[in-house]
Amino acid sequence: MPLQTVESSRLYRQIAEQLRGLIAQGEFAAGTRLPAERDLARQLGVSRPSVREALIALEVEGWVEVRTGSGIYVQAPKQRDGVIATRPAAREVAGPEWGPLQLMQARELVEAEVAALAARHARKPQVAVIASALEQMREEAGSGVEPRGGDEAFHVAVAQACGNEVLADTVRSYWSARHGPLFLRLGAHFETPAAWSAALVEHDAVLEAIRARDAAAARAAMQQHLRKSTGRYSASWRNANHS
Repeated sequence: MPLQTVESSRLYRQIAEQLRGLIAQGEFAAGTRLPAERDLARQLGVSRPSVREALIALEVEGWVEVRTGSGIYVQAPKQRDGVIATRPAAREVAGPEWGPLQLMQARELVEAEVAALAARHARKPQVAVIASALEQMREEAGSGVEPRGGDEAFHVAVAQACGNEVLADTVRSYWSARHGPLFLRLGAHFETPAAWSAALVEHDAVLEAIRARDAAAARAAMQQHLRKSTGRYSASWRNANHS
């Protein structure tokens, strides 16, 4: 059964559903390596980031395993009492969860402007809250803890300082989505001490631009941070997928 070109609506879900079906039908046997990301994208007629999101969803559901430095392999169904158990539908990523890479793209556009507004409108107490969140990140990273709490506090504090509650609520919704299983799995692939160290420097640039009330610099610093964050993920994914 050949792969079928998919429509754009909820693209990563459609890709995941099609690959899931092919695995269930034996087109991709348990233990075999899936075609490279670029080949899947070409056959499906979609972008490589959309394929990445679908593969992350399948990894969360237990259909595939990412082996760093080797590729992505089909997982065998669990054996229970000598009977092959089907993978339960409940494990599939549920609801209208946003694709991680599309969300990162949206954040780059929206949060850059939010940072520019914060540089124009932030009051001294709000700048102090942003600085406190950055210090929280440093303390978490210094104690060997992934500084996700401080990271979220930083971005939310910038949003709260922008002077627009709709934008502030939008940024909060981004962070609510980041607690979902796809985002947690995404983080497992690229959140390393080196990545967090780079992120701290990037966050500091955002803070200093806001503190200086330089809207253009704040916009550029936030955009650069989120763009580099996406780049760090893409690099680590290529190392894992050899694609």
